[in-house]
This record gives sequence, structure tokens and C-alpha cells, in this order.
Amino acid sequence: MSAETQGFNLAADFATPTQEDWEREVLKVLNRGRPEGKQLGVEQAYQRLTSTTVDGLTIKPLYTREDGAAELGHPGVAPFTRGATVRTGEMEGAWQIAQLHEDGDVATTKAAILADLERGGTAVYLRVDPDAIAVGDLATALEGVMVDLAPVYLTSRTQQLEAARALVDVLAKGDAAAIRGNLGVDPIGAAALAGTDADLSVLAEAVELARPFPGLRPIVVDATIFHNAGAGDVHELAYAVAVGVEYVRALVGAGLGVDEAFDQILFRVSATTEQFLTISRLRALRTLWNRVGEVVGVSEEHRGALQHAVTSLRQLSRDDAYVNILRTTISTFAVSAGGAEVQTVLPFDTVVGLPSDFSRRIARNVQILLGEESNIGRVNDPAGGSFYVESMTAQLAEKAWEVFQSLDAAGFASALADGTIAAQLEELNRVRAQLLATRKLPLTGVSMFPNPTEKRIPAKARPEAPALGGLQVVRDAQVFEDLRDRSDEARAAGNPPKVLLACLGQRRDFGAREGFTSNLFQVAGIETVVAEGEHASDFARQLAETGATVAVLCSNSAWYEKQGLAVARALKEVGARQVLLAGQIKELGVEDTQGAIDGNVFDGMNVVELLRSTLDLMGASK
Repeated sequence: MSAETQGFNLAADFATPTQEDWEREVLKVLNRGRPEGKQLGVEQAYQRLTSTTVDGLTIKPLYTREDGAAELGHPGVAPFTRGATVRTGEMEGAWQIAQLHEDGDVATTKAAILADLERGGTAVYLRVDPDAIAVGDLATALEGVMVDLAPVYLTSRTQQLEAARALVDVLAKGDAAAIRGNLGVDPIGAAALAGTDADLSVLAEAVELARPFPGLRPIVVDATIFHNAGAGDVHELAYAVAVGVEYVRALVGAGLGVDEAFDQILFRVSATTEQFLTISRLRALRTLWNRVGEVVGVSEEHRGALQHAVTSLRQLSRDDAYVNILRTTISTFAVSAGGAEVQTVLPFDTVVGLPSDFSRRIARNVQILLGEESNIGRVNDPAGGSFYVESMTAQLAEKAWEVFQSLDAAGFASALADGTIAAQLEELNRVRAQLLATRKLPLTGVSMFPNPTEKRIPAKARPEAPALGGLQVVRDAQVFEDLRDRSDEARAAGNPPKVLLACLGQRRDFGAREGFTSNLFQVAGIETVVAEGEHASDFARQLAETGATVAVLCSNSAWYEKQGLAVARALKEVGARQVLLAGQIKELGVEDTQGAIDGNVFDGMNVVELLRSTLDLMGASK
């Protein structure tokens, strides 16, 4: 920079915009096309732009200084909102890269673990179950791993203590003082999956197993179980705190001091594509756990909540699976900024089957690139001070604390056993299902912009898992994948589902609605046949030629008023069982459609109901 350019301000000739300036511009947009007397005011505009999440979080369109935190605080000290640990500015040690291994072929798993550690991984995350790594194969899978350098984190749905014992036998060969990781004992999580009562007596044995290793945490609060079963940010946070409190009580009852009890626990949390909510949730968990510790008398240096973040299984899709790379990248950025100490990125083909070498490499490199090239790992709490993030952190903490208090009197295990938790998750899933069905919660490549000609990614099939009677994974994309499967099965049976799009006029007249309607039906794998013309006979002939039984009129208001009703009648006369209109039926210019129009398609409609009924009409098996 030269002496002449020092102090040069590119914005010097522009006035600093005020909040009133912003509001004025917003009103211009929202009131465009509104008649006099029906224009929105400022308060109405704020209401129109304010949204609510599935579990009641309010998101405003604009955040100001009044929404921020009065005191920012510091990382590494109470209340730990800004971090339970302190980053040094070096990527090494910013967080542990722990990729999941769950292939029951022990030779494959052993090779994959070593490949991860040689190419950027710094820890190991293993699932031990009958459909994953066998208890007896754990030692073989970890051959060649320097367990006092690479921490090992366990998870198991069905064999937690057996897996913990097997891991301790392996860890005994390392330097006990240098061992880190987690034994994965989570009796409430296991009970939630199995549909049984929780046996908290196993916690005492887990503590004894870990006693020779001062840095090893035996217990995990796995909140991803509840997230994948439908919990939103508020309930995942509340459930994590509630389970943690129950474990502390059990450990104190077994003779541990409160400081020692806190040191036994690791939190496993979800990382989602809602990046700011994920950042805020990790910050809020540390805040609430510090508050719990403060109440029960835990020393400040023991109150920090260590978090292992795993990208959301609920948000992954089978179809257009490469979009999962975008989802996991956003999620990983969020937990990196949120300060998770351990991170796991699920490979993009996780839903299809066991991951390939390629998908594992991509998942691992997401963390490495974000950490070492984007330098996120060098910064402590980069979102701290953001009015939005500080406001959401406080709102999450407040709402989650209310849910926690409603569960704490009887205890979380009791609420799980009596169906309270299942009922709460059912309601959250109901609300989310409505948002998914109306595409207010869009899924790229699934409910929006599907690829109807994509080829399924090949993957190694997963072994059959033991049947469990508790909480199940409720993936967002499942309902749309089921629709695609119905179409594929009908096509294979010689009954290919297809819809005729009767496009009136020229491309400039029908293009927008034809594109919207094609996209909509292709969500379910239904073929769309574009028929162009200007007269009713043009479309009647093309319907007969294609053999379609469902048709949709696509054009603008002028063409609908001119030819819409005549085209619909002609289509019905040659065998169309259903005729829909893209847009609003009033655009036909008549009140009585005389049975010619059976409904309409439009943005914001329940597309799941439409696609199910269309496949039913076409005779596609359920």
C-alpha cells in the first residue's frame, strides 16, 4: 500500500444506511403490486418475514445490537458458551477428525482405519454391533493403531459394555496416561433404541473400566439418537442435558464426587445444514451444562461440556446422493465454528450402503479442507458477537431449559419409559412432515430439482441389523424415496407412470409452469410428456398417442381463458381420468368448470398427497 492510498475509504462517499432505510427498502419489495389501502406497514412486514422452526424457535428478519449478548465472555472459562477448550491458532489440536467405521469385514475396516489415520484422520470412531464390527474383532480392527496417539471413540446399539471391555483390553497396551477417547456407554440411549427400560447400574462398571486411564471418558450422552428420531434443536439440547443430569445423579449415588462425575461424560450431538442453529445449539449446550454444574457444586474447571459432533443421518438422502456432500460440508462448517472437540462426517453414500474408499476420502477431506485451507480451526468461537447467533444461543438455552425442567422431576428415563419422549418426537415429526410435503422445507435433489434419469450409486450392502423396538431413524427424504420406488416398480412391471403436460401457446406462454410442473411430478419419478399446441384437438390426439391418463394444463391466464376449458373437455373425452391446471382455477375466467378440471397444482401445495393420489390413480402398487 502506497502513502497515497493509506487511509483511502471506498465507502467514504456513501451514507451509512440506518435501520429505517432498510425498512423502507423492504416495504418497497413487499408492497410491489399491492393496491392503495392494502399495503403493509413496518410491523406487518416484520411479521411477514419472521419464521418459526418445528420446535418453536422464532427467527427474525433483522437482528440488532439489542439482540446481542451483554457480555461476550471468553473461551475456556465459565460459562463456556464460547468454548470448553481454547484453540491455539494452530490447526493441530483444533478438533479431532474421527471417521466412522462399521464394516463387519475386519480386514476392510482395519485397512480403512489405517488409511484414515495416514491421510489426515486423528482419531477413530467405531460401531460395535452384530451388523457392524464384532466384539471379538475389535482388537484386530485396531491393529497398527497407536492408541495413545489416536483416541478411539466407541458406539454400540446393543453391546455397549462388551465393546467397552474389549476396547479397554486394547488400550492396556498403550501409555495409560496418554490414552484419550470414549467407551460409548449410554444406557438411556440403548434403552431408547431397544424400547426397554434403562439400566443405569452399568455406569459404575464403565467408570471402573476407564479408571486406569485418566483421560478416557467412559460415558456418552448420545443426543444424535433423538435427533435422528425427529428431535429439533430445542429438544435435542433439552434431552442431552436431561440425560446428562440423570447420569450425574447415578454416578454420585455410586460414590463419585460431582467433579469426577462430570469428567466421565462426553456429549455426542448432531451437525445439521441449519448452520446458525447448529452453531448456537453447541454454544447453548455448554452454557446449560455449566449452569447444571454450578447448581450441583462442580468446580468451574470441570464444567466444560466436551462435544463429539456427527453430521445428521436424518438429513441424508439416497437419491441424488452427491448433494449429501454439500449437506455435510455446511454441517461441518457449523460445528467447526460452534467449537466441537471431535467431528465425524458421514460419507455421502451412507444411506445407500457401506461407504466406498472414494466416499470415505471425500468425507475425511471435508474436515481437512475446512480446517487447514479455510483456517476455521485456528479461530476461537468465530460466530461470537453475532447478534443473530448470540440471540439464538440465548433463545435455545431458554426453551431447552423449559423442556428439561418439565422432564427433570420424574427423570428422563421415566419419561422415555412412559412414552412422553416418543409422543414429543411424534408431534415434531408431524410438523416437519407437513413442511417437507409442502416444500417449505425443501430437499435439493429430492423434493426440489430431482434428477429423474440418475443411476443409483453402487454400494456394498449393509448386513441385516437386529430388530429393535424403540426409536427409529426418520429420514427427511424417505417419503419422497418411497414415491420414487413406487414409480420404479410400476415401470419395471410394464406400467410406466406418465403425465401429459398440455402446454398451450408458445414457450413464452407456458415455459415457467411447464418447468414447475415437470419438476413436481419428477419428484416421484413420474415421466412428464410435453405436448404443445393451440387447439383442443392437438392435445386430445397427443394424449391418445402417449397412453397417459393424467394431464395438466400449463400456460398463462390469457390462454387459459381462451382455450383452457375446451382443452380440458377434449382430454376427458379421449380418456383422461384426471385433468389438473397449473396455477389457479379462477384463471379460466369461469366459475363452473363442469367437471372438466379436477384440481390444480401450485407452489406451496402438499406435493406428497398429490403424488400419492396420482400414483394410486395410475395403479402403481403401494
